[in-house]
Amino acid sequence: MNDRSAYPADRGLFAWLGRAVVRHPWRVITLWVVAAVAVIATSPGLPTTTNESSFLPKNYESIRAMDLQDKAFPSSGHVTSAAAIIVFSRADGGKLTGADSAKVTAIAENLNARHIRNIVSVTAGPASPNHLVQTAMVAMPNDVLNGSGNASGDAVKALRADIKPLVAGTGLAAGVTGQAAQNLDSQQSFNRADQIVLLATLALILILLLIIFRSPIIALLPLIVIALVSQVATGLISDVNQAFHLNTDNSISTILIVVLFGIGTDYILFLMFRYRERLRRGEDRKQAMVSAVTRVGEVISSAAGVVIFAFLALVLSTVSVLRSLGPALAIAVTVTLVAGLTLVPAVVSLLGPKVFWPSRSWKREPSTARFGAIGGALGRRPALFAGVSGLVLVALAIGAFGFKPTFDLSSAGIPASAESQRALVTLEKGLPPGATDPTDVLLHSSSGSLSPAQLTGYRSQLETLHGVGSVAAPAVSADGATADYRVTLSYDPSSTQAVGVMKSSIMPGAHASAPPGTYALVGGTTAVFADIQRAVNHDYAVVFPVAAVIILLILGLLLRSAVAPWYLLVSVGLGFAATLGASVLVFQVARGQAGLVFLLPIYMYLFVVALGTDYNILMIARLREEAREGKDPRQAAAMALRHTGPTIGAAGLILAGTFASLMLAGNTILSQVGFAVSCGIALAAFVMAMFFSPSITALIGHRAWWPGHADRAAVPDRATNGRHEMRAVR
Repeated sequence: MNDRSAYPADRGLFAWLGRAVVRHPWRVITLWVVAAVAVIATSPGLPTTTNESSFLPKNYESIRAMDLQDKAFPSSGHVTSAAAIIVFSRADGGKLTGADSAKVTAIAENLNARHIRNIVSVTAGPASPNHLVQTAMVAMPNDVLNGSGNASGDAVKALRADIKPLVAGTGLAAGVTGQAAQNLDSQQSFNRADQIVLLATLALILILLLIIFRSPIIALLPLIVIALVSQVATGLISDVNQAFHLNTDNSISTILIVVLFGIGTDYILFLMFRYRERLRRGEDRKQAMVSAVTRVGEVISSAAGVVIFAFLALVLSTVSVLRSLGPALAIAVTVTLVAGLTLVPAVVSLLGPKVFWPSRSWKREPSTARFGAIGGALGRRPALFAGVSGLVLVALAIGAFGFKPTFDLSSAGIPASAESQRALVTLEKGLPPGATDPTDVLLHSSSGSLSPAQLTGYRSQLETLHGVGSVAAPAVSADGATADYRVTLSYDPSSTQAVGVMKSSIMPGAHASAPPGTYALVGGTTAVFADIQRAVNHDYAVVFPVAAVIILLILGLLLRSAVAPWYLLVSVGLGFAATLGASVLVFQVARGQAGLVFLLPIYMYLFVVALGTDYNILMIARLREEAREGKDPRQAAAMALRHTGPTIGAAGLILAGTFASLMLAGNTILSQVGFAVSCGIALAAFVMAMFFSPSITALIGHRAWWPGHADRAAVPDRATNGRHEMRAVR
């Protein structure tokens, strides 16, 4: 059987590309290997940071406060006095005695005398009012604490190692928490996550492909190809980040693993299912690959284009971690697409049908196809399928109204068993949670020095604000024009409650209480989180609409229709809302967590919206292909589901499974991202693309392709025959 009337096999860019690759497979493979060696050898490492303040532009208040602090206090402005906190307590849980406090002071002096690299000082404080804990403040240079290297983490490692023998036999227990310690534990958590996710992803892909194709060669092919592709992509991303001074957070390497292996396997599946179909139609191994690239090339290029441009829309973000995430993932998908259209066809064209060894099922069409029966039912009753699938999405979407964001990337990425988290729990037995990271409120006079009455009165005003636990006496700059008030919050500085009172009470109150002729700026971690929330809300209002327009245009160009792109985009948006609703129900309602990490809607947008559109494109493009062969809209929908359902099902299962492996990482960020994205992809594949979109298209009928006639059969080119096509690739 030959369907040249729909797609002339010797015409078009992808037909040319398919022939070129099949004619010169060794050249293509060699070019890839040489490019990989060159990129890997010359690219720098992928830098990451956990310093949230580096994600914001300079015009936000928390950053302006940091700049004012550095200018007003040049002697100490470049040192963070509480970069880390050593928390001491009795090993038996009792109250600290005078002798215990003396031991704490001696240990702090001993540590201070060791001059640990990148630690400026270790200073013991008094015992807590209830005598359950005592702290020692560890000061570090700001450029060490907030830098992108490992200097602060190495300092904490050395500090922890030195503390252990000093507390042995004293009856005391000690743990290090605070920003530097949390950053270190977060980094180590993500490093372990990379290993777990990589192994889980490889195992899942291998097992599922063995089940689907019953061939070890096809099962191993994506793993080998994508391992090469991932090195090229990571190298290029490192080059771009270095060239444009972009920051990425610790999760980027883990996300890249699942993106490259998940999406890469998807594109390989799309190609291999069509290659097997062409072999079953009687084409030889070379022509079958050319036909597969010709028919799948436009579809996966359009699908990848949606993903790439959706990712690139993030360059409009004001938050640098999001702005750098877009180009990084766009590069990864671009390299994966190029490999799917060149490297994979080159390898498979050399192997031919042996790629399916030892299975022989590729030679025959399945006699009883479940997707054929489901497709037939959808063709007969599209309204029922549209109604049920739409109801599922709407019901889940209702939960999205309960979404609450959290902003602490460090502690959210740390398991409860980490030392910084255990020490934080101990600290909160004796001191307010805000003691780990006080907020800085800076009062600045525009005309001369601040008077004693202004300094005292402003402190009294700050103490009355909701969410304030205590306010220390201010440190005054040498010129007397700036005062720094250290404010201890009543809540964990990284919590949703702290961010809430920062926005609703502390920032407005600090501004309103400033005496005439002065102004106030609020800085510190909690203020940074509050500004990040403002920035992210701004980005949602900009990035999402731009991405929607881009997706709409790509769908319009691919489908040659002004109607179909609209309801396909609406269906993808509904899938996004359903995914967010399901995540709220699982984490906020069922598991009682305070909220979802603020980046989650962005990750969902990246993968659920973009990849959901991928599956829609694959299904609707096949539906159009069936319509071009003369089938009516309902028959075309039935046949599209029969032929494309297995591909989307396998791809969706693999991609959802790879993201679900993030839930094994052991920290909140990746667990939430893993569940949300895997759930979203499952909904996109098994509800939206398989049932909702084709059933809606069947109901709309020919009007779905207005104003064009994309579902009409093309006029056959009688000048080209099958023999000529076969000769073209020999």
